[in-house]
Amino acid sequence: QVQLVESGGGLVQPGGSLRLSCAASGSILSISAMGWYRQAPGKQRELVAIITRGGTTNYADSVKGRFTISRANAKSTVYLQMNNLQPEDTAVYYCYARKVNIDYWGQGTQVTVSS
Repeated sequence: QVQLVESGGGLVQPGGSLRLSCAASGSILSISAMGWYRQAPGKQRELVAIITRGGTTNYADSVKGRFTISRANAKSTVYLQMNNLQPEDTAVYYCYARKVNIDYWGQGTQVTVSS
């Protein structure tokens, strides 16, 4: 089992920045990828950014150039630096980890972009 705990969400004005953190614990060996998804009200959950064990990153087109995913602590912590946030970025952000074809999810953290 893998446990994921997110932190760092909140309310920010348009153009502002936030950094989300996700700490993985439990059976973290052989995690092949970690990342972030988000779900806005009335919409499906969508990929935001992902980083593989080898360091390859992938971003949704809507966040390229504004968001950066990174990791630390022997690859058990992943971060999402979000710059130039816009109202359309408002959503619940979920940390994600994949291990041996099993997907694990955090509880989610709310990000609200509003003036």
